[in-house]
Amino acid sequence: MWNQSIRALSICYPIWMVLFIYPLPGFSQTRIHLSVQPPTLRIGITGDWQGKDRAEIACAQNETESFQAVVTARGGFLRGVDAEVTSLRGGRGEIPAERIVLYREEYVRVKYSSPRATEAPGLFPDPLIPFRDPYSGEAVPVPQWDEENAPRNRFGAAGFDLWEDHHQPLWIDVHVPPNTPAGTYAGEIRVWARNAEAVDLPIQLTVWDFTLPAGPTHENHFGGFGYLARYHGIERDSPEFHRLEDRYAAMMAAHRLNPPLPARWLPEPAEDGSIQMTEELDKQITEYVNRLHVTNLEIPRAPFRDALGADRPKAIRFYRSWYAYLQSKGWESGAYHYMLDEPNDAGQYEEVRQLGALLHEAEPRIRRLVVEQPYGQDPAWGVLDGAIDIWCPLFGFIDEDSVKRVQAQGDAMWSYTALVQAAPSYHPRFEEVKNGNPPYWQIDFPLTAYRIAPWLNRRYGITGLLYWSTVFWQAPRRNPWDDPGFRLRFNGDGALFYPGNDAGIDGPVASLRLKALRDGMEDYEYFALLEKLGGKAVVEEIVRQAVPTWAAWEPDGNRLMDLRRRLAEEILKRRKAN
Repeated sequence: MWNQSIRALSICYPIWMVLFIYPLPGFSQTRIHLSVQPPTLRIGITGDWQGKDRAEIACAQNETESFQAVVTARGGFLRGVDAEVTSLRGGRGEIPAERIVLYREEYVRVKYSSPRATEAPGLFPDPLIPFRDPYSGEAVPVPQWDEENAPRNRFGAAGFDLWEDHHQPLWIDVHVPPNTPAGTYAGEIRVWARNAEAVDLPIQLTVWDFTLPAGPTHENHFGGFGYLARYHGIERDSPEFHRLEDRYAAMMAAHRLNPPLPARWLPEPAEDGSIQMTEELDKQITEYVNRLHVTNLEIPRAPFRDALGADRPKAIRFYRSWYAYLQSKGWESGAYHYMLDEPNDAGQYEEVRQLGALLHEAEPRIRRLVVEQPYGQDPAWGVLDGAIDIWCPLFGFIDEDSVKRVQAQGDAMWSYTALVQAAPSYHPRFEEVKNGNPPYWQIDFPLTAYRIAPWLNRRYGITGLLYWSTVFWQAPRRNPWDDPGFRLRFNGDGALFYPGNDAGIDGPVASLRLKALRDGMEDYEYFALLEKLGGKAVVEEIVRQAVPTWAAWEPDGNRLMDLRRRLAEEILKRRKAN
């Protein structure tokens, strides 16, 4: 009898093992829980998240709005999870599915805290891996190993596994085309797994009856892509680099940031120093500016050894001819020359004054930008008034009285950030502001630190935003997917993109931080539209609620979303009244 029972179990054992590993319908207790979170919040791998059971978003025409759908495994281990989003349909139109991009949020490990970090070291969601490769159209699966074939990518999106009671956030971008009729649109996101039934979550989109401009109103400079060549080990004049450069430029523009003109299209100077713009170069530049809606163009540095001495006449012709070309295209109002970065001694202050004089002689309408605050570091170095048209201090170096002083004399103000730099000891109000924290742009700070920057600029009448790089990955020593630290502690500094090759993508992978910045740039468009409709006082009142001072800013993303809705309501009310 005992031997018969053992034999029966041995026969049944493989069947029960199969059912355990691949449960049949009706046998599995594993299920998918799906909830919605706003785009301003980072979702941890574990923990309690009180999400919503439907996505309700709103935006203008020609705007991209996002939300997060959080997949949680309940009752067991989810295998092979996949997802898709339908078109959004309304009574008067449709947002086609190709305008909606679905991403899986990958986690990176922060090993060492940034100075003044507000979040502990650990795993942070940041890279956004698309479910479909934007260049090939193919699925981007998570890597699958077998005995014969190694995967071509280390990271992916479709077909991921998920431990019980763990979360996997998905990011959804919904881009509303410019001519979309205002109204309400509905669709759904569907998530399924090999061992769990599909779950649908409804999406409701309200399209407001106003349109954002094609290019950014808020002036900006976010560096170039030279680090791509070093990281990938390719030449800057190679077809491989040009392809990558074009794709990174397009993604930068899609997030309301101005990409730089590719160096391969910059005309060579003639013997006398003036540029020789050919018909072919003009065609390439014009197509690029129009396609990517570029609103700021940097006039390159004159390529002469002694521009302040023997080559001065050539340098003057170089700058003069560049401005004349931009003026002939109608692009001169957004043009500028980046003269110097952070002058930090008497000699560099003098260099700024001499370069400023040279540019003024060449063409007084060329705006001269220097990354420096409008108060001196050392009185012995002298002043820079009259040599600079665009001052660009660090976030923490902002002083309202100094800002107003240079604005009153006709200068513009931009702002920028790098590392974690609070107010310096030579700040005019140092004792008052020394313990304040402006938004810092590292991974271990809130996402709202990126979104709030254009709000802070609007609060102080600052019209531009500068960042030193979006692709500084410190190759070959460090891969940002494995270690996002810069100088160990400045996590994610100078890198808003990830190299796509680790996900099998021949181009950039965006970050959550880039999306938050894009949302802030779109918020700025609301400020500009409302002000044009006579609502300047309303803009200032709403902005001051979010940003009382530079170091006292609203970290709550839900609060920012509420203030954004108020801006939209004011725009709609004034449009209707007009």
